[in-house]
Amino acid sequence: MADHQHDTLHDAADHDAEAYVHGTMTIEEQASTWALFQDLAKWGSLVVAVVLLFLTIWFQPGGSFVGGFIAAAVVSVGGWFLLKGGKKADH
Repeated sequence: MADHQHDTLHDAADHDAEAYVHGTMTIEEQASTWALFQDLAKWGSLVVAVVLLFLTIWFQPGGSFVGGFIAAAVVSVGGWFLLKGGKKADH
């Protein structure tokens, strides 16, 4: 019984592999997924940097909440302007 199911799955996989023609797939979904990954990576990195800066300045000996908040706000505003970038180039 297990062999019959394995053969059926194997045959379906072979059929899918034979049906694919190289160069016919559109890449819109791949391009949008890559753009999403890049956006999440860059904005996530900014968030991590801002949180680490805030916590470091707040909890250092002699540090303060207000000082950490101000430093984090400056970095987050500067990072937002740097990362928002210009118009994306179409390829």
